[in-house]
Order: sequence, then structure tokens, then C-alpha cells
Amino acid sequence: MSDDWPRIIVHADMDAFYAAVEQLDDPTLRGRPLLVGSDSARGVVLTASYEARASGAGSAMPMQRARRLCPEALVVPPRFERYQEISELVMKAFGDFSPVVEPLSLDEAFLDMTGSTRLFGDPESIGRQIKTAVRECTGGLTASVGISGTRYVAKVASGFRKPDGLTIVPPATMREWLAPLPVSSLWGAGPKTTERLKAKGWETIGQIASADAALLERSLGELGRRFFALANGLDPREVVGSRRAHSVSSERTLNVDIAKPEQIAGYLRLSAANVAARLRRSHRFARGVRVKLKTSDFRVVTRQRVVEPTDVGAVLFTHATSLLEEMVGESGPFRLVRLAAYDLVGAEALAAQLGLLPDAGNRERRLETALDALAARFGRGVVQRAGDLARDRGVGIAANLDFLHDRDDD
Repeated sequence: MSDDWPRIIVHADMDAFYAAVEQLDDPTLRGRPLLVGSDSARGVVLTASYEARASGAGSAMPMQRARRLCPEALVVPPRFERYQEISELVMKAFGDFSPVVEPLSLDEAFLDMTGSTRLFGDPESIGRQIKTAVRECTGGLTASVGISGTRYVAKVASGFRKPDGLTIVPPATMREWLAPLPVSSLWGAGPKTTERLKAKGWETIGQIASADAALLERSLGELGRRFFALANGLDPREVVGSRRAHSVSSERTLNVDIAKPEQIAGYLRLSAANVAARLRRSHRFARGVRVKLKTSDFRVVTRQRVVEPTDVGAVLFTHATSLLEEMVGESGPFRLVRLAAYDLVGAEALAAQLGLLPDAGNRERRLETALDALAARFGRGVVQRAGDLARDRGVGIAANLDFLHDRDDD
């Protein structure tokens, strides 16, 4: 490998992914401002199309605010099964370039392309080939790609020329390239931390890079040391290709607060079915179940337990309702309901550990796999439980729903 590029780290980020998938599947939505999320009083924008972003609407913004900024926008409910389907195609395409791919979410990943120039050419050629592969495997979606010598700079670079961008930052120029960027671009600098930095006179990453490291540490502790290193182009973290989700969850932010156990149980049933279907698609089993409730004043209540390995929604739901009974003393009302399956293990690993898999012939699993097949052929919702038909259809799905969770804690 050339001394100019001791490491080649790629960060690929799909452009307005959820909105782009909706526009791909429905040509009548193309070119129109689009907000993906729940159109409810508590709904949050999961993704805004670039047409909507031109009016100031953006991801993680309350839906009501986004609609005020862009009143002509169309609101589309999310289809996570479809997004995961496209994501799997994209991640497979990334795997054709490198054996070391680290997904961060459905729509972005790191690739370690160190030592691959003989196969794919220089970094710019690598980036263009990755972008082409994404467009071809998805039928027209675009990704923005950043390439540099560290994870941090590659990630910042991928967002530099969105949409459909390609930004190359050679390792020798990383510090200089970062210098004029605002401190809000530092990894870990949220709004409050950004304001603290600015209050002390640090407006740009270059100012952080040339600051007194000891002063930064006294001001921000460990975060100050990290910022100093990142600003100077130092980030030794490797791309971890074996990363797998530690948990799968489904959470719902409700239009109206609820307090009755039977109401909460209804949403836990929906979440259990969603989580179990995702476990089966990924050929994994959960050895733990967690229930999380958030009160109207944003207090969080959780209960969890270890269970026999399962990928069956009915089993997850049984444990969830038992956990719910343990929460009887907790005062509501509640605005959010979440069910998570954690401590995941693959089918092969489970067979090796136990010598056998959980009973695959039980009635509940046969029923749910039959429903999986119907959903795959005719679409989600073709068959529903009678009790779910009367349930509030305005339930919003929280913005942090994702197929990757690195921690087992909330």
C-alpha cells in the first residue's frame, strides 16, 4: 500500500433513503416534497426528500413543524420491511468490494478498502464503482461516498456534497480539510456541546486542532481529548466487519396517552409480531425480552428477562405481558411503548451450543411463518388479527427504530 494511503476507509451513505425508496416505488412521488413518518400530533420525520429539505424540513423534526415549513409536502407512512429489503441489496453490493463492511444502519456503512487498489484502482475509482454498484442493485437509488484515511473523516466527507456526492480526502490533507468546518461537525458534538464550545471561542474544527489539549480536557473531559484527536485527523478505530445487531426492537409513539394494561398489551402484540418477523428474516433467535414504557412526562420504565431462545412473536408477547404485570405499580399514562428482543444468536451458533434448535414444529411458529409467506407474496397487512383492526391507526413509529442496536441497554 502506498505511504500516501496507509488506510483507505470508505463511508457510503444512501441519499434521503426512506424517501428515495418511496419515490422509486411510486413514480408519481418523484420530484415532489415528501415526508416519511407518522402524520400525527407526536409524529416525527424519519426522512425528508430533498425537495422538502429545500423548505427547511428535515429528519428527526416534529412532523407538525415540518408541515408548517413545507405545507405542500406529502406525508407517507414508513415501510420498514421494504427499506430493509433494499438495504440488504446495498450491503451485499458493498460486500462485493470488501470483506470488511460495517453497517451503521439500514442506509450507511463503512468499508475498509485498504490494499484493494490493484483490484479496483485508486480511491476515486473505488468510490465511483461503489456508487455505480448501488445505483444498479437498487434500480436507481444514489449514495454519497466519502473516502479518507480514518473513519471520522470518511464519514464527514460522505455528507460534504450530498446528494450523489463523492469526496476524497487524502490522509495528508485531513487536518487542513477539516479546519474550516464548524465544530458541530465533530463526532459527538450535539447542540448543547456545540454551544459550550462556541461560548469558549471555538467556532471551527481548526481552532479545536490548534487549541491547548489540556484546556480542552479540563473543559470537556474525555470528550475534549476525543475532539482534539479528531480535529487533528487522528482516529485509530478500525472498521469492524463482524458487527451484528445485539438487539431488535419496535417502538410506537402514540397519538393519545394510554394507561390501561389491555391497551398497552395491544401495542406490545403488534411490536412482538414485528420483532419476531425480523428475527426470522435474519435467521436469529432472542434470548432476552425487554419492555419499555415512557410516561407523558418522559419518565422511562423498563423491565426485562432472560428467555429460552425464540423467534416466535407469540412467545415474545407472552413474556412481554408478564413483564407488563410487573409494572402495575408504575403510574402512567404512557406515550410510548417499546418491545425489544436482545442477546441475539444465529441459528448455526445455537445449534452448535445446544445440539438442537428450538422446536420448529410448534403451532405458533408454523402460523407465523405462514403469515411471513403471505406477506412476502401479497404485501404487509394482507392478514391481520381481528383485535388489531379496531386499534388506533394513527400510531406513529418512533424515529429511532432501526435494525441495528449495539447496546443491550436502552
